[in-house]
Amino acid sequence: MIDEWLRHIELEAAWSFARSGGPGGQNVNKVSSKALLRWNVLRSTVLPAEVKDRLLQRMGRRLTSEGDLLISSQRYRDQPRNMEDCRAKLAQWLHEAAHPPVPRRATRPTRASKQRKEASKRRRAERKSSRRPVREE
Repeated sequence: MIDEWLRHIELEAAWSFARSGGPGGQNVNKVSSKALLRWNVLRSTVLPAEVKDRLLQRMGRRLTSEGDLLISSQRYRDQPRNMEDCRAKLAQWLHEAAHPPVPRRATRPTRASKQRKEASKRRRAERKSSRRPVREE
């Protein structure tokens, strides 16, 4: 399912390349190895609505005002590996967005945890009360 989405996204997305920092020696000044993937999530018809909503929620700061998702990679020295890294990041985010979050089930503290908490409070109170000066009556 996610592989199919990725194939369709490849057709909708636009790649651009820039010179990257990091390792590469003198080669870094000559080769544009940084990969930047730009994909408009809002206009995309690939994803189901609920997956798209979860993806938009998660990718807040990576989205432009037009709805473009920007993914960049400059981890490697060569362009194809950085492109593959961008694809891997997108696949990971799609995988996370494809599965709805499991709702938290409300639980109550166990009897033992309540007793431990009370004992801890008693010890702390005893320690603090022992610091006070002794009052003469």
